[in-house]
Amino acid sequence: MQIDHDDDDPLPCHEHDYCVSNEPAALDLSLNENEELREEISRLRKQIEDLTVRSKFCLERFSASDDDIRFFTRFANHAHLMGFWKQIEPATHIIIRVTSARTVEKTDQVPHSASTTVLQAIDEIFLFMYYPSLGLMQKDLAHRFRIHRSTVSRINTWANFLYTVLGAVYVWLDVDTVKTHLPDVFQDYADTQIILDSTELRCQTPNSLLLQSEVFSTYKSHCTFKWLLGIAPHGAVTFVSSLYQGAISDKEILKQSGIVALLDPSMAIMVDKGFLVEDCVPCKVHIPTFLSKRAQLSRSEIRTSQSIARLRVHVERVIRRVKEHKIFSTVIPLSITGSINQIFTVACLLVNYQNGPLVKAWANNG
Repeated sequence: MQIDHDDDDPLPCHEHDYCVSNEPAALDLSLNENEELREEISRLRKQIEDLTVRSKFCLERFSASDDDIRFFTRFANHAHLMGFWKQIEPATHIIIRVTSARTVEKTDQVPHSASTTVLQAIDEIFLFMYYPSLGLMQKDLAHRFRIHRSTVSRINTWANFLYTVLGAVYVWLDVDTVKTHLPDVFQDYADTQIILDSTELRCQTPNSLLLQSEVFSTYKSHCTFKWLLGIAPHGAVTFVSSLYQGAISDKEILKQSGIVALLDPSMAIMVDKGFLVEDCVPCKVHIPTFLSKRAQLSRSEIRTSQSIARLRVHVERVIRRVKEHKIFSTVIPLSITGSINQIFTVACLLVNYQNGPLVKAWANNG
């Protein structure tokens, strides 16, 4: 049924005021909500970043803790470690890796590139320092860093790299430099150029009887590897020999190490009483007096021996710093004999970068 409308009756209409704007209070509320959402998003992103870092075993995770940096790398703090990294980073582009690509491409050298590694370069060197510091097995390291075991084997790459880079730094000091930094306690032995001592690391016993006889140390009653280490009077490491078999004598290691060629008559060396080397060096030897066939020492000899012993102990303190690395307190497996010389030498040379002066009072001398 159709309904007719009277033409005089207006059609119903809805009124709209298009000039009416939103209330200011509503706009402020909307802006506040957006700002809160942005802050919440920023906070959640930061949490995700922190969780990601904490879930990874990397240098950044421990950068805020000096105790952790010291424990894992033997560097005093993160800033100290990064200062060292800045010195060697420019040379990292020349790193040569030996990988499975060597077999495929039939080449001995595989250039370093980001595509061949899972870890960043800074984390690879962190892995290298972590390895001797804690003395862990490579399989353990692979689990901790969440990488393949073949990646862990790049420890040898960094051992060789640091051995080359740090070995290229001429650590031997001239006479004038040694005297400039001479601590006051050495004034009675002001001609001392270097304090020498040998150190040994126990190694796994070889199956070969011939090899056993060469590496067996009667002093340690065990098969060992042996090095000669020298420091300047103010504590800097200035000489590290190559690795020798444990059966070698202190006198013979001094002859073969090459240090004799660095000495001249104006210098003096300070050694333990076991180093009977006066006849094979061109300089004076400060050595504690021993009894030989006499019944007792004179008072002056006792005082001299005691004073030398008090000064010579500093080289033992440096060796102790090196041996803070747990890998050196265990029996070295024969499987890493190809790299142990590089690892130990690097650990000795890093002492010059990782630590402060041996004695706080020497801080102005170093």
